[in-house]
Amino acid sequence: MVVQIMSGKLTFISGGVRSGKSAYAEAMLVKEAITAKGRLIYIASGRPVDNEMKKRIEKHQQDRAEQAWTTIEQPANLFETLPFIHQNDFVLWDCLTTWLANELYTEHNGKFCIQMGGCMEKKAKQMLETVDEIRKNSAHLIIVSNEVLDEFPSAYDETRKYSEWIGNLHQKLVALSDDAIEMDCGLPQYWKCEGKVAVR
Repeated sequence: MVVQIMSGKLTFISGGVRSGKSAYAEAMLVKEAITAKGRLIYIASGRPVDNEMKKRIEKHQQDRAEQAWTTIEQPANLFETLPFIHQNDFVLWDCLTTWLANELYTEHNGKFCIQMGGCMEKKAKQMLETVDEIRKNSAHLIIVSNEVLDEFPSAYDETRKYSEWIGNLHQKLVALSDDAIEMDCGLPQYWKCEGKVAVR
């Protein structure tokens, strides 16, 4: 008898600062994990670049530990999290925009990735492949990201590129996702549900 392993679910959630997107994602996975008796995995993109960030990270780690989350502090490459992901895991990656900022300003031979042609394209391709692998090897993966702000064109090339990459990656992840949700004031707006685009 051949047992078919089904790919896990992928949900993409975006929203502004204090929109409730992370809390909504956490509550969704906690409920599912309790029902399925699965493990809660939190992939954190924040890095302790100063004392304030270090304290915030420690506080979040403590809060999650109380809910039985296993936290993976994201290493240099997202794919390095793969050995820690199991079939009945409920995984939250928070957040895409922090990862993007980290990657764009990773230094290579005296230059940032954002200044090097083809560098971010390579990182984005690897990230999307890793997301697909995490999805296949888990019960449910939720990716949280900050919304793309509608702003006047920036005079800074790096800021423009950053905004373009956020929009580009959001589109790709929404296309891959089963559910796509936009959070506003703590309320979820489903734009895609179970692979189907919502009709308004």
